Amino acid sequence: MHVPRWAVAPTSGAGAARHGGRANRPGVAALYLALETTTAIHEYQQVSTLVPPGTLTSYQLTVAPVVDFTAGYSALAWDPIWEDFYCDWRELWFNRRIEPPSWIAADAAMAADAAMAAGAKGILFPSGLAPGGTNLVLFTHMLAASDALQVHDPGNDLPQTQASWP
Repeated sequence: MHVPRWAVAPTSGAGAARHGGRANRPGVAALYLALETTTAIHEYQQVSTLVPPGTLTSYQLTVAPVVDFTAGYSALAWDPIWEDFYCDWRELWFNRRIEPPSWIAADAAMAADAAMAAGAKGILFPSGLAPGGTNLVLFTHMLAASDALQVHDPGNDLPQTQASWP
């Protein structure tokens, strides 16, 4: 789901780049996707009792490599920084001005690191808000010509420019 204003650029990741997210620091474009519709809604709603206005979209994509963190942290398989991937990144960054460990883990995923998917273009991980749900964050600046990322908009219903918004 997108904030309606960002529906004009649904594959850009620019919305998340403004303030950062769980796996992206401010300035790093990231597209947060969910594998299930209900997960997308829960992630967009966050902890609010009401769902804010949003634009629900579907995507078709082929992207590799991505880090598969769906099984969660295991000391035998992951660097210790990944143990804190589900930190309260908002509290750490906005209230305490501490760099969240999840940003460091994401930086490591994007780096050419032989221990992980070298130069990962995203991270697949369980939702913290929708039990059984799965998220995929894509680092849009890491995408290459061999990757495919398209929003499913067969009727061209999404706005084409920011002029759609007063």
